[in-house]
Amino acid sequence: MEVAIETLRNSIAQWTEKGEQHITAVPGLSLFRRIEPTEPITGMYEPSICMIAQGAKRVQLGDDTYVYDAHHYLITSVHLPTVVQIIEASREKPYLGLRLKFDQKEISQLMVDSNLPPPRTQQSSRGMATGEVTLPLLTAFQRLIDLLAEQQDIPILAPVIQREIIYRLLVGDQGERLRQIASSGSQSHQIARAIDWLKGNYSQPLRIDDLAAEVRMSISTFHHHFRSMTALSPLQFQKQLRLQEARRLMLAERLDAATAAFQVGYESPSQFSREYNRLFGAPPLRDIMNLRQLAVGESD
Repeated sequence: MEVAIETLRNSIAQWTEKGEQHITAVPGLSLFRRIEPTEPITGMYEPSICMIAQGAKRVQLGDDTYVYDAHHYLITSVHLPTVVQIIEASREKPYLGLRLKFDQKEISQLMVDSNLPPPRTQQSSRGMATGEVTLPLLTAFQRLIDLLAEQQDIPILAPVIQREIIYRLLVGDQGERLRQIASSGSQSHQIARAIDWLKGNYSQPLRIDDLAAEVRMSISTFHHHFRSMTALSPLQFQKQLRLQEARRLMLAERLDAATAAFQVGYESPSQFSREYNRLFGAPPLRDIMNLRQLAVGESD
């Protein structure tokens, strides 16, 4: 295990020498390096597995906290708004990690092809968990990264290795979560559909009864299972989507706060400012100025 972790560490270090993030030629695979701990940052975790070869990271989902390192992976089965912080990193021992995004259709197809049993329970559980890293999982990721040196092999071999990784997760200690999301008709699958709808319609007024009906659940059952999976109510989830998109619009597209607020569905600028301040710890203008100054400082 330790040899495999060291090999993975060296590979990630090699491919991230020139920057903090390397979006690789392998679809869905990104590599990361940080040389110091970070402040807590809000962001959206996508369906994916995240692994660390060196350092440690803390992820906050609602009131739940997940800490993972070189011996533990983080698996996310649906889109979830989180607060993320790298807690172990230095210039001598930088944080080195990777993320591989999931495709729900591929997971469902692999379950069918492998004749895997359906999930044991239909009850929703958190859409995020940590699990123990295994040697077969490490070596599969190593082979995936090794393809970066032979990019002509990626179209043929990468899908095979990614399929192996998904299989090992499905039969591993957190496989039940992936199986529930990918099992059509399960309550977890229905909540995942609701999350997809919210992501595509976050700027629209939210009628809980309509959304519950869309995924064929009673309002009370929908509320219970949505909070069980995401640690948030549907309205809280929508609010975080809106605020994170407004932040992106102001930072990347240089919209003013009032325009960004209107675009993501807010009618009251004062309400937008209050809720933005509550989530990000500063009013919109000050927060965006701080982010831009931080970006300038990191580029110097």
